[in-house]
Amino acid sequence: MLHYPPKILIAFGEAVDENNKFLYWLMNNGYPELAALANAIHASREALKWLMKNKYPHYGAMSQAIYDDENAYQWLKKHRFELLVRIVDASRGEEQAISWFNEHQLEIFVILAKKISACRQRKIDDMNDYHKMHF
Repeated sequence: MLHYPPKILIAFGEAVDENNKFLYWLMNNGYPELAALANAIHASREALKWLMKNKYPHYGAMSQAIYDDENAYQWLKKHRFELLVRIVDASRGEEQAISWFNEHQLEIFVILAKKISACRQRKIDDMNDYHKMHF
Protein backbone atom coordinates (compact mmCIF):
# COMPACT_ATOMS: atom_id res chain seq x y z
CA MET A 1 0.00 0.00 0.00
CA LEU A 2 3.00 2.28 0.27
CA HIS A 3 3.00 2.84 -3.49
CA TYR A 4 -0.37 4.63 -3.47
CA PRO A 5 -0.29 8.43 -3.35
CA PRO A 6 -1.66 9.95 -0.13
CA LYS A 7 -4.78 11.31 -1.85
CA ILE A 8 -5.65 7.78 -3.00
CA LEU A 9 -5.22 6.44 0.53
CA ILE A 10 -7.46 9.24 1.80
CA ALA A 11 -10.09 8.28 -0.79
CA PHE A 12 -9.76 4.66 0.33
CA GLY A 13 -10.33 5.74 3.94
CA GLU A 14 -13.46 7.59 2.91
CA ALA A 15 -14.68 4.48 1.07
CA VAL A 16 -14.09 2.46 4.25
CA ASP A 17 -16.23 5.09 6.01
CA GLU A 18 -19.00 4.09 3.56
CA ASN A 19 -18.78 7.24 1.47
CA ASN A 20 -19.97 5.81 -1.85
CA LYS A 21 -18.81 8.87 -3.79
CA PHE A 22 -15.20 7.91 -3.02
CA LEU A 23 -15.85 4.21 -3.51
CA TYR A 24 -17.10 4.80 -7.05
CA TRP A 25 -14.31 7.28 -7.71
CA LEU A 26 -11.73 4.63 -6.81
CA MET A 27 -13.53 2.08 -8.95
CA ASN A 28 -13.70 4.35 -11.99
CA ASN A 29 -10.26 5.93 -11.75
CA GLY A 30 -7.88 3.01 -11.82
CA TYR A 31 -8.09 1.71 -8.24
CA PRO A 32 -10.73 -1.04 -8.37
CA GLU A 33 -8.67 -3.13 -5.95
CA LEU A 34 -9.05 -0.48 -3.24
CA ALA A 35 -12.77 -0.18 -3.91
CA ALA A 36 -13.06 -3.97 -3.64
CA LEU A 37 -10.97 -3.95 -0.45
CA ALA A 38 -13.25 -1.32 1.11
CA ASN A 39 -16.27 -3.45 0.19
CA ALA A 40 -14.60 -6.62 1.49
CA ILE A 41 -13.94 -4.82 4.78
CA HIS A 42 -17.69 -4.21 4.81
CA ALA A 43 -18.07 -8.01 4.65
CA SER A 44 -18.98 -8.24 0.97
CA ARG A 45 -18.39 -11.81 -0.22
CA GLU A 46 -18.61 -10.61 -3.83
CA ALA A 47 -15.79 -8.11 -3.27
CA LEU A 48 -13.68 -10.78 -1.56
CA LYS A 49 -14.17 -13.10 -4.54
CA TRP A 50 -13.20 -10.27 -6.91
CA LEU A 51 -9.98 -9.65 -4.98
CA MET A 52 -9.05 -13.32 -5.08
CA LYS A 53 -9.93 -13.72 -8.76
CA ASN A 54 -8.09 -10.55 -9.85
CA LYS A 55 -4.75 -11.29 -8.20
CA TYR A 56 -5.18 -9.37 -4.95
CA PRO A 57 -5.26 -12.27 -2.48
CA HIS A 58 -3.25 -10.20 -0.01
CA TYR A 59 -6.08 -7.67 0.20
CA GLY A 60 -8.59 -10.50 0.48
CA ALA A 61 -6.61 -11.98 3.35
CA MET A 62 -6.34 -8.57 4.99
CA SER A 63 -10.11 -8.07 4.83
CA GLN A 64 -10.61 -11.40 6.59
CA ALA A 65 -7.80 -10.97 9.13
CA ILE A 66 -9.46 -7.77 10.28
CA TYR A 67 -12.34 -9.95 11.49
CA ASP A 68 -9.98 -12.22 13.45
CA ASP A 69 -9.57 -14.89 10.77
CA GLU A 70 -6.36 -16.45 12.08
CA ASN A 71 -5.67 -18.39 8.87
CA ALA A 72 -5.81 -15.18 6.82
CA TYR A 73 -3.59 -13.41 9.35
CA GLN A 74 -1.02 -16.20 9.26
CA TRP A 75 -1.14 -16.23 5.44
CA LEU A 76 -0.24 -12.53 5.41
CA LYS A 77 2.66 -13.19 7.77
CA LYS A 78 3.86 -16.24 5.84
CA HIS A 79 3.89 -14.31 2.57
CA ARG A 80 5.63 -11.35 4.19
CA PHE A 81 2.94 -8.72 3.83
CA GLU A 82 4.32 -6.94 6.89
CA LEU A 83 2.62 -3.63 6.19
CA LEU A 84 -0.79 -5.27 5.86
CA VAL A 85 -0.16 -7.24 9.07
CA ARG A 86 0.64 -3.98 10.83
CA ILE A 87 -2.53 -2.36 9.48
CA VAL A 88 -4.55 -5.31 10.78
CA ASP A 89 -2.79 -5.10 14.14
CA ALA A 90 -3.32 -1.34 14.35
CA SER A 91 -7.00 -1.76 13.46
CA ARG A 92 -7.25 -4.13 16.43
CA GLY A 93 -5.79 -1.37 18.61
CA GLU A 94 -2.35 -2.90 19.12
CA GLU A 95 -0.16 -0.07 20.38
CA GLN A 96 3.06 -1.55 19.01
CA ALA A 97 1.72 -1.37 15.43
CA ILE A 98 0.35 2.14 15.93
CA SER A 99 3.68 3.29 17.38
CA TRP A 100 5.56 1.74 14.45
CA PHE A 101 3.50 3.77 11.97
CA ASN A 102 4.00 6.95 13.97
CA GLU A 103 7.76 6.36 14.32
CA HIS A 104 8.08 5.87 10.56
CA GLN A 105 6.00 8.97 9.79
CA LEU A 106 3.23 6.88 8.26
CA GLU A 107 0.41 8.43 10.25
CA ILE A 108 -2.00 7.99 7.34
CA PHE A 109 -2.03 4.26 8.13
CA VAL A 110 -2.99 4.99 11.73
CA ILE A 111 -5.94 6.98 10.39
CA LEU A 112 -6.85 4.13 8.02
CA ALA A 113 -6.57 1.61 10.86
CA LYS A 114 -8.96 3.68 12.98
CA LYS A 115 -11.45 3.85 10.12
CA ILE A 116 -11.15 0.10 9.56
CA SER A 117 -11.58 -0.51 13.29
CA ALA A 118 -14.74 1.60 13.38
CA CYS A 119 -16.14 -0.24 10.35
CA ARG A 120 -15.28 -3.58 11.94
CA GLN A 121 -17.05 -2.61 15.12
CA ARG A 122 -20.16 -1.46 13.22
CA LYS A 123 -20.31 -4.81 11.40
CA ILE A 124 -19.86 -6.76 14.63
CA ASP A 125 -22.57 -4.68 16.30
CA ASP A 126 -24.89 -5.29 13.33
CA MET A 127 -24.29 -9.06 13.57
CA ASN A 128 -25.19 -8.97 17.26
CA ASP A 129 -28.28 -6.78 16.85
CA TYR A 130 -31.28 -9.10 16.94
CA HIS A 131 -33.35 -6.43 15.14
CA LYS A 132 -31.12 -6.93 12.08
CA MET A 133 -30.95 -10.71 12.19
CA HIS A 134 -32.51 -12.64 9.33
CA PHE A 135 -34.76 -15.50 10.41
